[in-house]
Amino acid sequence: MDNYSDQHEETWEQSEEEDQGVSRTEIREEPLPVRYAGFWMRFWAYLLDLLIVFSVNGLLISPLWFSGAETMSVLGWFTLQGILSAATAYLYFLLMTKWRTQTLGKMVFGLRVIRKDQLPLRWMDLVFREVIGRFIHRSLWITNVLYIIIGFTEQKEGVHDSIADTRVIHVE
Repeated sequence: MDNYSDQHEETWEQSEEEDQGVSRTEIREEPLPVRYAGFWMRFWAYLLDLLIVFSVNGLLISPLWFSGAETMSVLGWFTLQGILSAATAYLYFLLMTKWRTQTLGKMVFGLRVIRKDQLPLRWMDLVFREVIGRFIHRSLWITNVLYIIIGFTEQKEGVHDSIADTRVIHVE
């Protein structure tokens, strides 16, 4: 019986060591090396995404043109067409980035959105990046010029990346 208990204790200690080894591999102390995507790669991916969004808007919103509802004012000077077009664009960028960590344009050009600390993207990260950040960029014409800073920062982040603590990287 003593032999059995000694063997059992030895197995128990070994499984504890294995469990500790597994938990150590799950915790990353240093971020993995990444190659940040620059201005031009992101620009071409964004143009492709805009083409996709405009196409989807054309398919979904064009029936409104025939009904005369596109000029209907909903909220002050906002039209139904404008609100639906903006909602389609924001939802496309938000949902694609959450579900796939990349939009279709980023997929074509081999880019992916990550958090600065390389943890999984959260909804709040993406709301700040894809909705609030894009709204800031589109609100004034001068804010569109701010995209250029992507080419001059070390980690190639734009204003919307800085707000959300995200980065765009090349996928190998």
